[in-house]
Amino acid sequence: MAGHSHWAGIKHKKGRADKERSKIFSKLSREITVAAKLGDKDPNMNPRLRTAIQAAKQANMPKDNISRAISKSEISGDKNYESLRYEGFGPSNIALIIETLTDNKNRSASSIRTILQKNGGRLGETGSTAHMFSNCGVIHVEKNKIREEELFEIAINAGANDCINLKNIFEIITKKEDFYKIKTELEKKVKTFNYSSIEWRPLNYVDLSKDKSEKLLEALSALEELDDVQNIFTNANLKNLQ
Repeated sequence: MAGHSHWAGIKHKKGRADKERSKIFSKLSREITVAAKLGDKDPNMNPRLRTAIQAAKQANMPKDNISRAISKSEISGDKNYESLRYEGFGPSNIALIIETLTDNKNRSASSIRTILQKNGGRLGETGSTAHMFSNCGVIHVEKNKIREEELFEIAINAGANDCINLKNIFEIITKKEDFYKIKTELEKKVKTFNYSSIEWRPLNYVDLSKDKSEKLLEALSALEELDDVQNIFTNANLKNLQ
């Protein structure tokens, strides 16, 4: 999964109960529907839709669910979702960026504000935490899929910012605006990725004690329960909890 800046890195390693899996499928379906509505229904012609479908497959979402989510984009009068970003602070003044897909921004803001306040945090204004992060594309490729030299050459020639050899994977970092272009180039050689997404990565990490980390995880879990919330990013170093 993503780097430990991303709550998903923790979430996916704690196992999923049926209820949790249903919640994840619901969020993935919403992203597929919006991606199909905003662009071509053919994933080969729509990089955002293709990425959303790949994420759904990685989460073991059934094909029927994926097809229904695409079809839903064609229903006239269906809800219009907006991609909105909320910024704020969790317990221990940890910076948060919360991405939502919502049809009611007042509901989203109110729900997020309530959870943050209950957990000793607060909702901030736009820009209050974004300057602490870098908005970038991240692609993970398993090492058995392609040789390092070949992968890095393709990525760099396509405009990647960085290529990193990690323990079990190669990590490609791109500018946000180049993410889909570079991913499309890599797809010519690599059929499936271990992970790919646009993230907010902290410029600096904050180390927390175990107690404070657990308190933060409670807040992140509560935010994750909200239907509107798609992704949560934090500058807390949660590596020791993964």
